[in-house]
Parts: sequence; structure tokens; C-alpha cells
Amino acid sequence: MNNPFHFYTQFHLVKLTGIKAKNPVELLSGIKSVPASSIYYHTHRFLQQHHYLSPEPPNDFAYWLTNILNLRELGERFAVVNTVRFGNMDELRDEFLKILTENNSKTNNVTNCPEGYEFHFMSCVTFVIPTSNIAEDSKEFVEILKKVSINSIYFHIFDARMRLQRDENDFAAWFKSLGYDELSRSIMRLDPYTMTLEGLRQKIIKLVQRYA
Repeated sequence: MNNPFHFYTQFHLVKLTGIKAKNPVELLSGIKSVPASSIYYHTHRFLQQHHYLSPEPPNDFAYWLTNILNLRELGERFAVVNTVRFGNMDELRDEFLKILTENNSKTNNVTNCPEGYEFHFMSCVTFVIPTSNIAEDSKEFVEILKKVSINSIYFHIFDARMRLQRDENDFAAWFKSLGYDELSRSIMRLDPYTMTLEGLRQKIIKLVQRYA
């Protein structure tokens, strides 16, 4: 086969930004000013780290608003934002800013968090690393998928959307290139928010065994 699938993985080097917030007003200011890598850290990285949570886990912003400030309605609006549907972090940032701007304009009472529970904006540098795992066909793909880390699965499913700038992940794109159109479409129809990454692994394995 002239088109093997190369499995990659990733890890993050976490950095402090020095920016923090004690209420929704300061959270808006922080989200507006931090680098895009900070938006990524508090959304996509959170999903990867808390892969055992199902259904859809919240992002860091939603968690802080709900559990620290007890602003459950606002926290829910953050939690339901489908972060992987955005092509880049600036689009996602704009969505959060829109939610906070609307909220802050409707209330004159600013809720401050208890001292010591401020939201600390973090950032990260992402390192993408090729693994030694290369699949020549669907059978090898399944055997490798059974053993690769969740970081690798996350990279090829979630981060692929930002890299490719289209509504497609690496697995679906590869099988499509091999002529497995129904398999590709079936993988794309999977909703990764309704299952853990381990559950997603098993779903993809079953689909490949069924269609390829």
C-alpha cells in the first residue's frame, strides 16, 4: 500500500500567563487578552485530560463559573459550547466573549469568587511527535488502535479539525482515501462528546472491522 497511516501523539508544556480573574467581568477581560494557546489549554486540553468523563465534559471556564462562582446558568452556557466545532481558537474565543458580554450587560451585581479561588489563565506549548506505529491496511490499523495512547486518538480525532481546517478527522480522511467511503462517513458521524476516548476507540475499532 502506498498510503500508510502514520500515528502521531502529542504532549503539552504548561505555562503561566500571570493573568487571573475573580469575577465574570475580569474573566471576559482575560479571555480577550490571553494568547490563543490559553484558550486551547482551557478547552481542548481539559477534554483530553478528563477523557474518563462522559457525557460531554465541561471546559475550565464552565467548571469555574459553575462550581466556584455558583453561576450555574452562565456556566451551563459555557459547558454547551461545542468546542471542537470551531475551526480555530479565535473563533472559539469570540463565542465565549459573546456569552460573557451578553451576561455582563444584564446584571449590575458582580459575583466575586472567594479569595484564593481566582481563575488563573494558563497556556501551553504543544509538541507533536511521530510514533513508530504505521498501519499499512485496515487490519494493522485496528491492531495499532487497540494499543496507542488516548493522546494519539485525541490528536487524530479532535486536533485534526484545526490542522485540516475542515469538518473531517485524520481517521476518516485516511479511510476515504482508500475508498472506504461508508466507513469514513460512519467515523465522521460518531459524536465524541457522548463517550469517553476509550469508548471512542472501541467504536472506531468496531466500525473498521465491520466495513473494512
